[in-house]
Formats: sequence, C-alpha cells, structure tokens
Amino acid sequence: MPRATRSPDPSVPALGVERSVSGRRWRLRPTDGLEYSLAQTLGVPELIGRALAARGIGPEAAEDFLNPTLRSLLPDPSHLRDMDRAANHLADLIEAGAPIGIFGDYDVDGATSSALLVRFLRVLGAPTLVHIPDRAREGYGPNLPALKALAAKGARAVITVDCGTTAFEALDAARACLIDVIVLDHHLAEPRLPATLALINPNRVDEESPHGQLAAVGVTYLLVVAVNRALRARGFYKARSEPALIDLLDLVALGTVADVVPLTGVNRALVTQGLKVLGRRGNIGLAALADIARLDSRPTAYHLGFLFGPRINAGGRVGQADLGMRLLSTEDPDEATALAFRLDELNRERQAIEADVLEAAIEQVEARGANRAPLVVAAGEGWHAGVIGIVASRLKERFGRPSVVIALDGAIGKGSCRSITGVDIGAAISAARQSGLLVNGGGHKMAAGLTVEADKVVELASFLMARVAAESEDAIASAVDLSLDGVLAAEGATPELAQMVERLGPFGPGNSEPRYALSRVRIVRADIVGTGHVRCVLAGDENVRLKGMAFRSGGEPLGNLLLEAAGRAPLHLVGRLRLNRWQEREDVEFHIDDAAQSARA
Repeated sequence: MPRATRSPDPSVPALGVERSVSGRRWRLRPTDGLEYSLAQTLGVPELIGRALAARGIGPEAAEDFLNPTLRSLLPDPSHLRDMDRAANHLADLIEAGAPIGIFGDYDVDGATSSALLVRFLRVLGAPTLVHIPDRAREGYGPNLPALKALAAKGARAVITVDCGTTAFEALDAARACLIDVIVLDHHLAEPRLPATLALINPNRVDEESPHGQLAAVGVTYLLVVAVNRALRARGFYKARSEPALIDLLDLVALGTVADVVPLTGVNRALVTQGLKVLGRRGNIGLAALADIARLDSRPTAYHLGFLFGPRINAGGRVGQADLGMRLLSTEDPDEATALAFRLDELNRERQAIEADVLEAAIEQVEARGANRAPLVVAAGEGWHAGVIGIVASRLKERFGRPSVVIALDGAIGKGSCRSITGVDIGAAISAARQSGLLVNGGGHKMAAGLTVEADKVVELASFLMARVAAESEDAIASAVDLSLDGVLAAEGATPELAQMVERLGPFGPGNSEPRYALSRVRIVRADIVGTGHVRCVLAGDENVRLKGMAFRSGGEPLGNLLLEAAGRAPLHLVGRLRLNRWQEREDVEFHIDDAAQSARA
C-alpha cells in the first residue's frame, strides 16, 4: 500500500499552508470519517477511500461509482416530456423512407449530436438533410430561412440539436409555415415554450427529470434509444439488422465532456462506456483525429476535452461550421483524413487568434480594475467571435471570477460567458434577456452565449454584476481554499496508486480529479519546455525520483518558485497523479498545481 501522511482535521490547513505561492489555503476535503469503512469494504488504500467519501460516495454507492454501467444508470427515455411523441413521429417517417432534417449547432455538443443522428438514421436507410449554422452570419440557434430551406429540400420534420428551447420567433414562425420541429436541447428554459411538435429538454420548467446534467448529445442518445424501441415494437427489424447503439457512445462521450457538464450519474456511465468504444477506433473520423493529435495511448476524458474537442470546435470557430459534423459522420477514410488535417490547421489558426484577443482582453480588464469586480467583462471591436468562449475561460481561470467576453461588430456584439462553481451564469443571462438587455441569449450554469446591441454593453455589464454579486462573493471566498484529497509522501506516488486514482474517473465538473499534496520534496532539476511549461525532477526523503510538470507556469509565481528551488530547500507541492504509458512501461508524473515553502528546512 502507498505510504501516506494524514491531516485528520479538515479545518486545519494541510501541512500548515495558509498561503501558498498562488495565495491559496490548503485544506483537506471533509469526509465524515467514511474513508475508513470505504477502504475496508473495497480493499483499497485509505487515500482512495478518502477521495470517494469526499465526493459523497458511501459504501452502498461505491460499486456503481467505480463501475458505472448503462444497465444500472441509463434512464427510460419515456420519462422525459414529449419523448414518446417525438419517437413515434420519427418512427413513422423512417418507415416511410421520408427525409429528416437536422439543424445542429457549431460547437462539439452540436456536432456530436448531429453526427449521432446522421449515423443512426443512415443505418436505417432514412435520408438526412443537415444544416449547421455559420457562427458569424447566422448566429446561435434555429432561424426561419434555414428551417424553410430544409423543408423545401424535402425534410418532413426538422430536429434541432443543442438549441431551440428559447427560439420563440423562429420556431413560432416555422409552426405557422407547417414545419414540424422537434427540439433536443439541455439549456435553461423559460415557463413559455416555442411552438413545436415536441420539445425534449430535461431542464424544461415543467420537467420532473432528475437528469438535468445531460448534455444535448445525451438527450439525443435517449431519443435514439426511444426511436429504436418504437421501431422494434413495430416489427421494423424483422427483415433487417438492428443497429448497435453502443457503437454511438464515443460521440456521446466526446460531446458530454467537451460541453463541460457534470460528470455525475448517467453522464458518468455514458462517458465511461464511450471511452471504451472510442478505444476500438470504430468511428473513422475520430480515429483520423486521434492520429492527427498523436494520441497513442488509451483515450481518457482529458483527451476528449483537450485534444479532440478544440479541433472539432475549430471548424465552427474560425473555419467552416459543418466540418466537425462531417468528420464525425463520414464513412470515407480519405475524407476523414482530409477533414482531420483541415481541422488541425484551423485549430492552430484559432490558437493564434485567441492569443491576440486574450492579451487585449487582459489589458482591458486590468486597466479598468475590473479584475476585482464580481464578474469580469471585456468587449472589443473586431475581436473574432469564434474564440471568445475560450478567452472567457482563460479570463475565468486568471481572475477566478465569472467572465463575459463580447466581440463587437458595429452595432451588434456576440458574447460568450464562463462561470465558476457556485455562480449560475445561465440564469443570469436568461434574466438579462427577459429584462430586454439582450437580443438573444441562454445557456446553463457554467456557460452561456448572448447577442447584445453595442450601446447596451455597459448596462448589461452592470446588470450582470448586480445579479451575480452575492453568489460570486461566496464563490470567490471559497475559492481561496485549495481542496486536497490527501497528503502523500513522494515515495507513495506509485503506479499502483495512480491506477487506482484512474478508476475514480472520468474526471470533470461534479467529479474533480483528486488532488494530493506531496510533503517536503526537493526539486532536483527544473527547466522550461514547450510553450512555457516547467518540467521538474522531484525527490523525497528516501531519494525516490518522480517526474513533475507545471503547465503554462513559465513566468508565473509557481513556475518561478520551482525554477529557483532547484537544489535548494524542499517544497510542499500540490497536484495530480498521472500515469504516463509508453510501450510496455507505466511511469507516474505529478502535474503540479501549486507550491509552498516547507517550514522545516
């Protein structure tokens, strides 16, 4: 068993660190003493029992948490309002061989949802017509000209994915034009709903579903399950093979992780099983993307979020909006390779544009002293609308506050919002829209989008700051504490422990990756590699060597401390254990998030 040291009282700063190099106070997560019974019941180290207990997992739920299955966690699709109506209507169209329209969104959740429907319907012989809106020209959500164009091409119904819940004008007009629209969405809703054939959204005001954490691709998968069940009941598969719905889970996992929804409950099962499907490389588009991203190890949620997601997003951000959907749905290997290369090129272009906008946004925020406000707002003329979501995420990380970034283009601005735990930015944007401050807008707790008239940006900023002030104050105050799952001697950071930590994944919102403190480690060597990463060789009291990496810390207080500490007094470090697999070997790396001087030399 790995050797660990423990600070049993969560109210006492771990290792006595009241203020780290990043200004954080280190505290162990509270566990209510359940770690001991969990460790004994499961036969795991106390550190693993502590991580489970800190996430509210008791002995009765531990097995499902460690081995999440769809059999135990996937809900009956019929529990969602309008699901059976939509499934039966689509089953009618599939039996008739009628074309079905799909109106997607340009982000990863929208691309995976659209591709999932295309792949499912293709197996059934149902023709599809797909429209992914251009971010700059059409904006977010369904618009009447696009819906009418799909109907004119023969679509007997149009399914909107990852959008539509608050598209009152477009969908009411479509209904008046006798266009049947089925909305698949997960964004926050209002009491009034647009006119549709069916609107399936676990976050409808009148919905009682406990699965509001689903991404749109999760909702789409439930619809596919429901349609498949309806066709089976009709005897549709007596003369043909039934599709293997499990093969679509790689798309569900990608969309779920990339949309940063909580990885709890059914999402945990969808992503866990989807990663297994992804590892089989059955989707040639995803396989081509894995090759271009140089993924040569078993895929994890990290790879979905940081290797696959940005490349799929790049088409909608700075290129052609439908590239991601086409890559994920193609069955042509040559097309898959070409699309993967193109998306990789666009991602590099996106990175350069993002760097310029981020620099300007940071300068603007700091010059106004807005980094001390309850919410950070930055707006600029000519900023590329395709990168503002990423820039908002960077501002949130830098300033520890909810962030809104607006790209102005004359009289209109397009904005993206990212939030911190404890601040519901989606509700704030919905309130701003209802107050007449926005042309359009909506989202969920952690992310939202908006369209605003340029002369209302200042008023909008004031409204949002006042709206989130109380939530933000509490969230920022709690963010001073850096939560730890245990204190570990460097010698205890073994591959065996790292393997056990992996079983607690997939990691993301709602299930954060365990973070451990390494007590009194020496920095044997440190240097800068890549784009500002600090690479270290660490050693504990028994001189066991361990690789360390502090990403994007060059020039920052953390990176400077690591570089200066090489060969000097030991430090306490906080970070995450990662397995580095290469050929037949497994080594442990420690990804460093924070550091503090050791009080004892």
